[in-house]
Formats: sequence, C-alpha cells, structure tokens
Amino acid sequence: MSRKGKQKKGKGEPSATIAVNRKARHDFSIEERLEAGIVLEGWEVKALRAGRVQLKESYVLLKDGEAWLFGAHISPLPSASTHVQPDPTRTRKLLLHRSEIARLTGAVERRGYTVVPLSMYWKRGKAKVEIALARGRKQHDKRAVAKERDWQREKARLLKSGA
Repeated sequence: MSRKGKQKKGKGEPSATIAVNRKARHDFSIEERLEAGIVLEGWEVKALRAGRVQLKESYVLLKDGEAWLFGAHISPLPSASTHVQPDPTRTRKLLLHRSEIARLTGAVERRGYTVVPLSMYWKRGKAKVEIALARGRKQHDKRAVAKERDWQREKARLLKSGA
C-alpha cells in the first residue's frame, strides 16, 4: 500500500506539468518562486488538458493590486463550443494573496526585478502557474552560465571515465 501523496505514476497517467517556460530560465536569473492560481474559461481548461499552451513570450504585470498573465497562448480545441469566440492570447488574472502581490510590486518598482511565469501544472485538479521574481541576464552572463554548465558536464564525464 502506497503512502498518500507519494504514489508512483503509471504509464497511462499523464504528468502534472502542462507547460514549461525554458526561455525564462535562460534569459533571467531566478530569485524567488511563487505558486499562483489562474482564472480560466471552460474551453481553456479543455485545451490545457490537451497540452495546448505556450508560455514562451508570456510575462506577469502587476497593476491596481492584481496580477495579470499576458502573452500566454492557449490554442483552442477544434471542438470548442460554437457560441464562444475563443481568444488564445487573452489577459488572464492570477490569484495571489494580497501580501504576496504587495511584496512582488515592491520588488518590481524599487529594486528593478521582473515577474515571469516558469511553468504551468495541475495541483488537486486546479491549474496553477509557477511565477518567479527574476532579474534579467546580460549576454555575457548567459555565456558564463553556459560555460559553467559545460565545464560541470565535462568534469563529470572525466570523473566517470577516470574512476
């Protein structure tokens, strides 16, 4: 009997992750991560279940004490309802506590951070977005990170073959 919460996924079960924004991890250095709920319409939930979402060009904007997700592209399914006009790139509201929004707003306005979505996933049947407080990387920073990653990979390869 498996413990609650630690169940292993079988081959037929889908992953909880819907989409990952790999470009954000490349372009930004991540300082702090938060989990946010997202307000969706019915056709969007169906499209998420089918994995038809792209976070590549998306960003989070904080205004009037609310957090909004811009630029996330959710492609409607062809079987979407005929009486609804789906807008794939509509602005979606993120659900956060007031104190979290205040802390993010302070960091963005005073310290020059930006808020980016990292991934979208299912948690207890609800769609969640992992957002991060991040600082933009310059081109030379990106090269240094890539160089360090390559060196770590090479070092591991040398240790594996030499030992």
